[in-house]
Amino acid sequence: MTGNSPTISPIVLDLDPGTYWWCKCGKSKKQPFCDGSHTSTEFTPERLVLTEKQTVALCLCKKTSSPPFCDGSHNK
Repeated sequence: MTGNSPTISPIVLDLDPGTYWWCKCGKSKKQPFCDGSHTSTEFTPERLVLTEKQTVALCLCKKTSSPPFCDGSHNK
């Protein structure tokens, strides 16, 4: 994300196996991943565990009903 305008379409990433923390609060400067900025909010990051390399579409609008994955909610 750049500037002050939120990005609402998903970000598609090729991720290696591992544990990732998806930002729920929208304040992280490392979107779509958590950087700890949620500490002043009621939000906590969503854990994402991958056991193999995958291409994923992660939500940036934070309105998805299937976090951390995009479900098209940004189109509504």
